[in-house]
Amino acid sequence: MLTFTIRRLVLAIPTLIFISLVIFLLLQLAPGDPMAQVPLTVPPEVKQKMREALGLGQPVHIQYLKWLIQVFWIEPQVLFDYLFGTSFSEGKLRVISWQTRSPVMDIVIQRLPQTLTVVGLSYIVGILIAIPIGIYSAYRQYSVFDQAGTFITMVGFSIPPFFTGPLLIVIFSVGLGWFPSIYDTTHRVTDWESFTYQVRQMIMPVMVLALQTTAQISRFMRAAMLDNLNQDYVRTARAKGLSEAIVVMVHVLRNSMIPVVTVIALGVPGIFGGAIITEVVFKVNGIGAYLIDALFANDLPTVMTISFIFAILIVAFNLIADILYGVLDPRIRYD
Repeated sequence: MLTFTIRRLVLAIPTLIFISLVIFLLLQLAPGDPMAQVPLTVPPEVKQKMREALGLGQPVHIQYLKWLIQVFWIEPQVLFDYLFGTSFSEGKLRVISWQTRSPVMDIVIQRLPQTLTVVGLSYIVGILIAIPIGIYSAYRQYSVFDQAGTFITMVGFSIPPFFTGPLLIVIFSVGLGWFPSIYDTTHRVTDWESFTYQVRQMIMPVMVLALQTTAQISRFMRAAMLDNLNQDYVRTARAKGLSEAIVVMVHVLRNSMIPVVTVIALGVPGIFGGAIITEVVFKVNGIGAYLIDALFANDLPTVMTISFIFAILIVAFNLIADILYGVLDPRIRYD
């Protein structure tokens, strides 16, 4: 397993470099000009100097190499300096946002807690709801509960967050007035009243994201349980006189969780993608909303850096899924 992990980590480096090249070339081909928002009264020669200051006058390959060095060499030094109090990155040029003229990673780190709070909690809630539903649906196959669960999961698969988000706002914020429609990122929990407000403002964005997670994982859980309920070892366990609860919740569930855990690991990057729309709908001041703002402002360094972060998540959680599959299933041997 250790040899496999090291080999995959080494392979991840050229993979990420290739992904970054593809992202960079696609953004270069995309329409738009960062100088488009500059007032028309600004003289052309001033605009040209502004373009040169942003590095737009350099060849494409030079721009890419500079960004590559900044992300893979300078930004890790900044993190090392922050952790250990050194000064390796002092005076070195970092990835700078064209829109805010500040380091992109600093803004990402500032907004990361908001995204992790909403995304992390929604994923946990979705998993906690999905696994019991999948277990009971498989055990009571074709029952009313199973049919209702199938209908709800199909709805969860079919309806995107940009529809469920405004729908919940219309029903629960505008109509009933139960929850705030805008997520207040400046809110701080200091007492019981502020805690209840924090819970109320998190319910709708969390449930929008949890709906998709529940729909996906519950279907995988149901399919895995149905496959194992028909195996010979289940009939043997029942013939030995084991109770139905032990057969289902210990033997069947343990084997059924092997593919489901890998699905859970692979689904983490996807939930971050769904959070982009959810953050815009509920005004969550997170990474997703920052990415959308950068897209509208043609802020290419910001768009490329955040897109690359999502690519790192995909590669990392693919590796985690493979490792978990090997750990949980003794039949799998990577070395």
